[in-house]
Amino acid sequence: MAALGDVSRGFFDITHNGLALLGTLLAVGLITLAARSDLRTSAEQQLLGWLLERQVATTETADAAVFNPEPSAIERVTAVQPTDLPKQQANVAFWLSRKYRVAPEPLSVLVAEAFDVGQKARVDPTLILAVMAIESRFNPFAQSPVGAQGLMQVLTRVHTDKYEDFGGRLAAFDPVSNLRVGAKVLQDCIKQAGSIEGGLRLYVGAVSSDGGDYINKVMAEHLRIQSVALGKPMPRYFPQIQRTQVIAPATVEPTPEPDSATDFEAEAPAAPVVPPETPLANS
Repeated sequence: MAALGDVSRGFFDITHNGLALLGTLLAVGLITLAARSDLRTSAEQQLLGWLLERQVATTETADAAVFNPEPSAIERVTAVQPTDLPKQQANVAFWLSRKYRVAPEPLSVLVAEAFDVGQKARVDPTLILAVMAIESRFNPFAQSPVGAQGLMQVLTRVHTDKYEDFGGRLAAFDPVSNLRVGAKVLQDCIKQAGSIEGGLRLYVGAVSSDGGDYINKVMAEHLRIQSVALGKPMPRYFPQIQRTQVIAPATVEPTPEPDSATDFEAEAPAAPVVPPETPLANS
């Protein structure tokens, strides 16, 4: 027990003396800093610099954890420089960019794709771009009230099979995939109708009207884009499709029962009823 007491007293003396020494050094340091303003300023600057370095290091670590930098993200970007395109395509890209307020770099990809697909499908690429402009104003995430989606407003639920080659229905929101599927639908409509105007009528699925307003808008934009591509003056007048009235089926009035004692003449045939157009399942 005596040894334990000696050890305890020794530890207390050492600790007490150490704290006293530390206190003395601190007091001397404070007196020195108070007397020497230059030393005080230097110490303050060093302390402030250390605190700022710690704060920057902590912030950078937190930002790295939140934003997860991904240098390979550029590979997902669908964009090219317009100046890398042929002159006609570059003219169209810049013009559409100004008119529809869309960045020229991603728009240049769509212009180049439209020219490539149009050449293969034998559909004027400026017509494909005109449909895109009227349908979505180049918004790849557009959706109509009836469910038409993407740049060319194709009814995804109807043309699901066409998206299978692109990985499934969600490819409707990939700009290039939507353009290719929409161009295929447009090509089929033109073949079925036998004319561009008839193909546009089928493409829009006109039911309650003859689609004249839509056709006129697309054809006018088609001529504008075509003029830009060819470097020609912008047309001032555009041919208009004459609107035709869609006649609803007539209501058949009940025929009165003839009098058996009265001779009657055969009724004249009723006027033919013009049925409404059969809509194509699209936008």
